Amino acid sequence: MYKISDLILHKDNQLLILNKPAGLSVQSDRAEEKSLQDLASIYCKFNVQAPHRLDRPTSGVVIFAKNKKALRFISENFKERKVKKTYIALVNKHPLPEEKTLVNWLKHDKKINKTRVFNQETPNTQKAELQLEKIGETDKYQILKIKPITGRTHQIRAQLANIGLAIKGDVKYGFKRGERDRSIFLHASEVEVEHPVSGEMLKIKAPVPNNNLWKIADTFIK
Repeated sequence: MYKISDLILHKDNQLLILNKPAGLSVQSDRAEEKSLQDLASIYCKFNVQAPHRLDRPTSGVVIFAKNKKALRFISENFKERKVKKTYIALVNKHPLPEEKTLVNWLKHDKKINKTRVFNQETPNTQKAELQLEKIGETDKYQILKIKPITGRTHQIRAQLANIGLAIKGDVKYGFKRGERDRSIFLHASEVEVEHPVSGEMLKIKAPVPNNNLWKIADTFIK
């Protein structure tokens, strides 16, 4: 069981912002398991809601709204692309494209929970954009900083895999071997969001998971 107080990055009367551990779903998808939202609601002693998601095997910043007004405000900011998110990923050593902005069209198959990538617009697809930058490397992996412009299901995982960059541990998208805890080396490291009441721009950073390889990667993160 996770202790919510250990995961808190920011809290006030409008928002609760947590550092989600890999392997924990943001919202319940298995009846026998509590989600991060369940745990946050227990901590607050009332129901909170998440205006965005992180994949179960991904770690990092998750925002919860404590009331309907805050939820509506943050949700609208996500829709209008006013919320800025930064991810860190460890990927295999495959050449990076010269163009640092990836533009694709995606289609998510709910039956197999996997996203297909198209290089041109296709019926029933959604446009997906992200920016990527190599910030370091280890003996076996490249360390990337990723800034999604859009927010599509499995967007980062699918778009990177499409250009030969598989995220460590992500067997669904082409990495050869999974992690024992089923995590992947993708971490939502930072979010910039406008506070729904004060209007202040909050810049929230989430420490990387407590893992030796992540600690090496952390030395390259500014």
